[in-house]
Amino acid sequence: MTGPGNERPQQVAVIGAGMVGLCTAWFLQERGVEVTVVDRAGVAAGSSWGNAGWLTPSIATPLPEPAVLKYGARALLSHTSPVYVPPTTNLRLIRFLTQFARNSTASRWRRAMGALIPLNRDALAAFDEMELDLGEKSAPATPFIAAYRTATDRQTLLEEFEHIRAAGQSVNFELLDGAAARAEEPALSSQVTAAIRILDERFLNPAAYVHALADKVRERGARILSGTAVTDLRPTNSEVVIAGQAFDAVVVATGARFNDLLRPFGVKRLVQAGRGYSFTVKVDDLPRGPVYFPTQRVACTPVGDRLRVAGMMELRDVDAPLDPRRIQVLRKAAGELLNGAHLDDREDEWVGARPCTADGLPLIGRTVHPRVFAAGGHGMWGITLGPVTGKLVSQLVTTGTTPEPLRAVDPLR
Repeated sequence: MTGPGNERPQQVAVIGAGMVGLCTAWFLQERGVEVTVVDRAGVAAGSSWGNAGWLTPSIATPLPEPAVLKYGARALLSHTSPVYVPPTTNLRLIRFLTQFARNSTASRWRRAMGALIPLNRDALAAFDEMELDLGEKSAPATPFIAAYRTATDRQTLLEEFEHIRAAGQSVNFELLDGAAARAEEPALSSQVTAAIRILDERFLNPAAYVHALADKVRERGARILSGTAVTDLRPTNSEVVIAGQAFDAVVVATGARFNDLLRPFGVKRLVQAGRGYSFTVKVDDLPRGPVYFPTQRVACTPVGDRLRVAGMMELRDVDAPLDPRRIQVLRKAAGELLNGAHLDDREDEWVGARPCTADGLPLIGRTVHPRVFAAGGHGMWGITLGPVTGKLVSQLVTTGTTPEPLRAVDPLR
């Protein structure tokens, strides 16, 4: 058996034109498959557009962790909190939060971390494969500075690094004092007295990268159908019909809208929108690489001649409007630790929905129907894990054999 049924699939549809969907399309093309990409809005129209653009597999960890439970309900319900849950009677969200809390234990974090490590280990190599043929390239994140007001605050991330290493994943870093950190990145304010230089990572401009990837996929013969909403899948023993067209197989990579299409195909795990906010500003001394304020959960990345300031985790409906209060929270947090940032001259204010699962693991693999595949639920790590996901999914679709790294992220678990 080489694919769905007994034949190698020749025509495959990928639903979703974000990072994960387009990487899947690229790697399917590498295996000789004719690909059609379908998206309800367009290329990079979802969470792929305005995120921080970090490629940081060494620190890609499950979102549910014991520290999350320390927030408490009062903090989570405050719009000024980095992690915010608006008061709700939405039973689906309440069920997600209950499941998330159950997974926020040390033992479950270790189990989930063990499942992520095989994906993290091969993440940058998968980028390298794509970038041999792609004009837009990721850049080494040198320096990559995590900055703190005090050395005591820094201990939280250092302890997380210990847990990551204990789980079997390497993370390379060096400690800096405030003066050394400001010497590397003058944009850091005098309030920064301790920092960590994280090594061996990369970053990119996500919108530019995903659009370049879409251009390359088109150049290699794919069709990309924008403005086409897929509301249901109609599989038979020999094909899957989408919007009146028949394909040998379909890969669903629709981000926070994942459950809409895949619930009928045995994917019962909830995917909740964990919305992040961002904007761009001019900075007198533009950082050379990413700057991270872990305590405030603020991520800053140079994008062209501006700095993207991103952060927040807002568990809310994917289509809820941008909340201006959250932009102000992000602005205040960045203003306290950045020097020379023109934060009242913001552009590109944005909110996007990360696709979060309650156990912190993506949903990648075959559904109950042999012609329908899932590729989503990456939470904060869709950019980092997009290429390795696409590579593994393309192997599964074209060979019918599940690659070992996908067994622990089975969408039917």
